Amino acid sequence: MLSRRIRLFVAATMTYNVIEAVVAITAGRLASSTALIGFGLDSVIEVSSAAAVAWQFAGRDPEAREKVALRIIAVSFFALAAYVSVESVRALIGADRAAHSTVGLVLAALSLVIMPVLSAAQRRAGRELGSASAVADSKQTLLCTYLSGVLLAGLAVNSLFGWWWADPIAALVIAVVAVKEGRETWRGDACCAPTSALASTPPSAAGSCSDGCCAGE
Repeated sequence: MLSRRIRLFVAATMTYNVIEAVVAITAGRLASSTALIGFGLDSVIEVSSAAAVAWQFAGRDPEAREKVALRIIAVSFFALAAYVSVESVRALIGADRAAHSTVGLVLAALSLVIMPVLSAAQRRAGRELGSASAVADSKQTLLCTYLSGVLLAGLAVNSLFGWWWADPIAALVIAVVAVKEGRETWRGDACCAPTSALASTPPSAAGSCSDGCCAGE
């Protein structure tokens, strides 16, 4: 059952992100790394996003709860963008310069491998079910992949060359992406037609959608 699959993916995402948050925030404090702490807080935001989807599918009428779930996910995108922007600017003006963190490098590398798999699985199930909130949450998970790459590159470059400014600049790019995803989620642009509906959609209409995902009203 698709809704059960989505609940399993959400549970897996929440479990991993709780562990990720604890490890990242602890390692970030030890290394005085704003990037690592920010990465950990992003994991907390992802847990709230996944919890919104879990709440939606816990009820008897998931469709009735979808709009609220989308709003929660959108706000989490905006909160992430705001935090990353502020901390990136603080880092650029020299408020914090991180020390080397082996734990942070390993965590970022693991997330870079695990998160795309979870995101793709959840997005596929969400599209098959026609759930905008599940697809939006998969984008939140995918954003963690980008942040993992940014974190890994920033920590590695800082450790190897001392280029402390690389991480906050890349993080600002991620903040822009988060704002874009948040706006689309708020409007419901993540809404996807169920597979059964797509099968009965005229070719001309289906052709206007990318990967079977159609913009919401």
